[in-house]
Amino acid sequence: MTIAEALPAATVVLVRDGEDSLETLLLLRSRKLGFHGGEWVFPGGRVDVTDAGDDDRTSEPAARRAAAREALEEAGVSLAPDSFVSLAHWTTPIVLPKRFATYFFLARSPSDEISVDGGEIEAHRWMRPADAIRARDAGELGLPPPTFVTLTELSAFRRVDDALAAFAERDTPWLLPRVTLLDSTTINLLPGDAGYEVARHDVPGARHRVVMAPSGWRYERP
Repeated sequence: MTIAEALPAATVVLVRDGEDSLETLLLLRSRKLGFHGGEWVFPGGRVDVTDAGDDDRTSEPAARRAAAREALEEAGVSLAPDSFVSLAHWTTPIVLPKRFATYFFLARSPSDEISVDGGEIEAHRWMRPADAIRARDAGELGLPPPTFVTLTELSAFRRVDDALAAFAERDTPWLLPRVTLLDSTTINLLPGDAGYEVARHDVPGARHRVVMAPSGWRYERP
């Protein structure tokens, strides 16, 4: 099997304080796009040569600049790259024909006013993370697995300050899912899962995985 190269990319999760929970900005990707077309995502895209400057395109500084540029282009939000908190680094599974190695960052949105580009991005929504997850399970919106995991983690926080502080204190996880199947359920095994190294979901022990069943998704973690 030929494994596609994972191109460097970056995304920034914009959050704001809502009435009783923090809210995240989700953007609807054009249905014409081949990669996650018609799904709801965070602002982001490839790391360009201009983002890298004197740094390597795969470096975190280049990714920070790319995430800030994409937030401006896709949502009309101006951000300072050095204000971002690192969330995670996700690499697309090797079984997929189009792959990215993506830095995920977290940032407080400086404005509630969003202006989508009308090209790659068709619409936007501010949503509480738990509401977005319920909407996904109800078939009302599509989410890529990394977006689902990020929303699940953010659903534990009520205020932006608490989320920023918590993620700033943890080590950034580097995540390359290994895909397994159980009947009609897709299971993405993540580092730390007992079955990760052998790519088997039935190995007893620790669980770190995304279970994507027809009845709903869940994120299992230590």
